[in-house]
Amino acid sequence: MKKSLGSLLLICLTTTALADDMPIGFRASTLSDPHGGRPVEMVVWYPAATTATAQLIADNPVFVSASAVRDAPPVAGEHPLVVLSHGYRGNWSNQAWLASALAHKGYIVAAVNHPGTTTHDRSPDAAAALWQRPVDLSRAIDGVIAQPKQFGAVAKQRIAVAGHSLGGWTALEIVGARFDPERFEQDCSIHPQLAACRVYQQINPASTRESKARLAADLRDERVSAIVSLDLGLSRGFPDASLAAVPVPTLVIAAGAPSKDLPAQLESADLARRLPQASTRYVEISDASHFSFASVCKPGAEALLEEDAPGDGIICRDGEGARSREVIQQQVVSLIVEFLVPTPSGSAAR
Repeated sequence: MKKSLGSLLLICLTTTALADDMPIGFRASTLSDPHGGRPVEMVVWYPAATTATAQLIADNPVFVSASAVRDAPPVAGEHPLVVLSHGYRGNWSNQAWLASALAHKGYIVAAVNHPGTTTHDRSPDAAAALWQRPVDLSRAIDGVIAQPKQFGAVAKQRIAVAGHSLGGWTALEIVGARFDPERFEQDCSIHPQLAACRVYQQINPASTRESKARLAADLRDERVSAIVSLDLGLSRGFPDASLAAVPVPTLVIAAGAPSKDLPAQLESADLARRLPQASTRYVEISDASHFSFASVCKPGAEALLEEDAPGDGIICRDGEGARSREVIQQQVVSLIVEFLVPTPSGSAAR
């Protein structure tokens, strides 16, 4: 268990429809960089052709895990791909609930651990290289497409990215939104209470002229045809013109529970207002907290988190008077699946 969790900052194309209770497989691997860069841990959930008994994946005393059959053969045919990006100091298991749910519905779902900003890897140098996060996702897309016998064949016209918190920022970056470090720093002088400002100061990703340039570069992967943002942060660093030019459909889901650190109106709602209105959908879930997009907590988990690091018990709390986290997440899955279904005209193939 990590020492501090307080900063934890988410339809198949075969001819036969796949049932929600179909078996799913799970594989873990490491993506090496042929150019000598950073290795990236990747896991993939996918529709499986197996009758083997599923096992709990990444089970621990705090969070409810999901079940899958390790290294199972994939189902034949093409499947849409969703790549998940976790938040600051999170890890791929935080959205295992979403990966599992989408895989049961016929999606191949890949998730990575972004070096430097994960639970067990907090290298300052790697964390500062925020521009590497979208590159990590592009490498995951490459890795899944290259191994159809391992994960199933990818429907290349239907590749989406979904991210929670800093992962939502990463999703915007991979479709070409251009971050402006100076704009963000100026905004933080006006809104210093925002959690994104504190994270940015800790990471210090624009400490040199070179790093500022790399952070502001165009990191678009044109294979990505849709994105989903789950209660993101750092979006206030994107200029209006950059967001207005985002070329793919975007689903922005916000936590509507009152928050000083991540208020919906200054984060997700502000983002949605500045994205192309014709291709953007904004949904604010009134009883969701920022951590409603993380895994469900087991009984007694809040006490364990508080013992490990006082204040971390908030990770197990949703909005006041909220529905159960399971129910909130069922709504999130439904919203994402509905959003990713292609339109009849095919003009927004996802």
